[in-house]
Amino acid sequence: MSVGVRQPRPLKPMTNGNKDKLLQVEDLRVYYGAARALDGVSFHVAKGEVVAIIGSNGAGKSTTLKTVSGVAELLKTVSGSITFAGERIEKKSSHHVARMGMAHVPEGRRVFAGSSVEDNLLLGAYRRRHDRGAVSADLERVYGRFPVLRERRSKPAGYLSGGEQQMLAIGRGLMASPRFLLLDEPSLGLAPLLVSEVFDIIAELAAEGTTILLVEQLAHQALRVADRAYVLEAGTISGGGDAGSVAADPHVREAYLGA
Repeated sequence: MSVGVRQPRPLKPMTNGNKDKLLQVEDLRVYYGAARALDGVSFHVAKGEVVAIIGSNGAGKSTTLKTVSGVAELLKTVSGSITFAGERIEKKSSHHVARMGMAHVPEGRRVFAGSSVEDNLLLGAYRRRHDRGAVSADLERVYGRFPVLRERRSKPAGYLSGGEQQMLAIGRGLMASPRFLLLDEPSLGLAPLLVSEVFDIIAELAAEGTTILLVEQLAHQALRVADRAYVLEAGTISGGGDAGSVAADPHVREAYLGA
């Protein structure tokens, strides 16, 4: 089985240590109560890069994103470090991390079903709400990228299809004007045709230079848009490299690509 992998964009060489590493995670160990969810996870994401974390259900992919963005308040990080834009953030609140420019698009979309599409988008720009000109400009950019959201702007978000809600969730993340976008299982619950459409959107964002950390169970889709990838199994990184090398790995092909 062949996998169409996007050709990686040339990355700037790493100089002066972590100069171009927007995110650096080192030896991260996380517990849900007494249960260990992550065991010594280390990886990095460079500026302008798309990095995928692939793995099966329960591997710890969503836990990784929740810990990085600070939204997992019930988790206890027992060791390790998370450095974002040169600042240690493993003990920072999600509000602080969001103000630094990280936007987390959660698993399951989690739109506000009773609020309009436009109100959902504006919530993404809440921390910038006083800069009305910039928010209006960003709203137009989101509508330009997702014309269906403009058409539905006054409709309750709960009336959107699953694919449209995923577009809304991504658009809400973009309304934060992030320097770093976290995408958690964007294919979840979508029909195959819609999955391809959503990943085409991710590829477009990548081509524009958006820095993205993507966790996804559908490995073939994740590897299609990624520059590099890591394999997460039972809370541990078991492999990684450029997307093409990961796609060609016999274990990955057998376990995740159906080959």
